[in-house]
Amino acid sequence: MTTLTELEEKVRREVGVRLFTVLAWVPERRALRRVHSSHPEQYPVGGEKTVEVAQGWLATCIEGRRPYLGKDRAAVREIFADHELIESLGCGAVVNVPVVDGDEVVGVLNLLDAEGRYDESSVAAAQALAGDAAAALRESAAPRGGAA
Repeated sequence: MTTLTELEEKVRREVGVRLFTVLAWVPERRALRRVHSSHPEQYPVGGEKTVEVAQGWLATCIEGRRPYLGKDRAAVREIFADHELIESLGCGAVVNVPVVDGDEVVGVLNLLDAEGRYDESSVAAAQALAGDAAAALRESAAPRGGAA
């Protein structure tokens, strides 16, 4: 099984990324919980985002099970409330890819890099890697006893 750290290394090699996070979909709360982060200081594991702000994104990635490509800062600003922090890390483009396990969306891969860095080939490369994430994401997202 590929771990999320191994997946991050593959994403770096095969697609390119400055900021990489993996979010588990929590359908009962319509929320995304961070289970992996390349920047744990700014984006700690365990942090949650509700997706009420970006209904179009929700319809695309979670309900529609399609990737989202935001090629520029305007696209990033449209879907991320924390766009100022994202931009401070040198990111101005995003690829979000749903991770589907069987018939269920279990999470999302978030790849961010410099403005103009991503295109349709980047999306295809990220989608090819998303399959590696399902088992690792399920394991990482599973509730654990004790302190977090």
